[in-house]
Amino acid sequence: MGSVVVDMQSALLADAIATALKRFDSDFHARQSESQEKTGKLCTYAQADILLMEVTTYALWSLDEWMKLRNEVKTQNSNCKVVLVVDENTEQKLADGVRQAKGDGRIERFIYGSVSETYLSAVIDTL
Repeated sequence: MGSVVVDMQSALLADAIATALKRFDSDFHARQSESQEKTGKLCTYAQADILLMEVTTYALWSLDEWMKLRNEVKTQNSNCKVVLVVDENTEQKLADGVRQAKGDGRIERFIYGSVSETYLSAVIDTL
């Protein structure tokens, strides 16, 4: 496996996911983005194979803005796979939009925030 860029609202959550990925497979090279504004450049610098982003309504970004970031990353590296994490319990409308993005082929996978770290790692590993 190659490089994974993790963009989560909480640095604590991003660190936990990066640690879980490394524990699952030591070949994962997870890097944490400092902010959404820096994610695209980090993906380019790290030659990311996977971009794992948490989408929420409290980040003041709409799903369209996350899709613009996805487009930026794909323009620089068309092989980078995009995975969105969404809280299906508190963000039901956003979760519907994320599922639609998957259905439309704009993202490779989506994961609900309620899954275990082992499941998340296994999904990333299958990409």
